[in-house]
Amino acid sequence: MVLAGFFGALLFLALVIGDWFYFSGKSAEAGTYGCRIAGAPDQAPWPSMADIGSRFDANGRLRLPNGFAHCFPTERRIVLRSQQGFLPSRFRTAWPLKASLEFAPEGRTTRVTCIKRIPWCSAILTSLWFLTVGAGTLTFVVLYLADGGLASLQGILMGLGILGIGLLVLAFGLVTIAFAYRLENHRLTLVYQDLRAALEKPSDHQDK
Repeated sequence: MVLAGFFGALLFLALVIGDWFYFSGKSAEAGTYGCRIAGAPDQAPWPSMADIGSRFDANGRLRLPNGFAHCFPTERRIVLRSQQGFLPSRFRTAWPLKASLEFAPEGRTTRVTCIKRIPWCSAILTSLWFLTVGAGTLTFVVLYLADGGLASLQGILMGLGILGIGLLVLAFGLVTIAFAYRLENHRLTLVYQDLRAALEKPSDHQDK
C-alpha cells in the first residue's frame, strides 16, 4: 500500500513536471499549449509578418529587456514569455503566464488576437483545491445542521466559527490567485511593450 502510494506520488510529480516543461517549450506547438484563461483582439497596428520576422534571429527568437519573444512565421504566431526555460532566474508563481499573438489575414488587414495561457496542472490543481475546500465547508454545514448543531448558543457559535474558517480559507485562495495573476500579467505586459518598441525601431534593411 505504501509502495503504491509512493509510485502514485512519483507519477503525479512526473506529470506536473512534464506539464510545466512542455508549457515552457520553445516549439510552435508548445506555444499554444496550456489552459486558455483570456483572449482579446489586439487593436494596435502591426507590421507585416515578413517585416516582423526580420527582427528575430535565425532561430526566430528575440531577447527583450523584460522577457523573450519567439516568432513562428509559418504558423503566423508570436509567443511572449516573461521568463525563459523550466528553471527561471527569478521568483515564479504557481500560475506562470505566457501569451500568443495569433495573426490572421482579414481582407487587406491583419487581425491579431492575444491569448493568455497557464499550465494545465496549475488550472486543474487550483480548481480541485477550491472544489475540495468549498465542498468540504458545505458538507460540514449540512451535517452540522442535520445533527442539531444549532440547538444551543454554543453550537451556533461553534458552527459559525468553523464556517468562517472555511470562508477565510477560500478568500485567502482567491486573494493569492489574484495577486499572482496581477504579478504575472504585469510581467507579460512589459514584454508586450518591449516587443512593440522593438518593432517600431527601423530594421537593418530599412537603414541601408
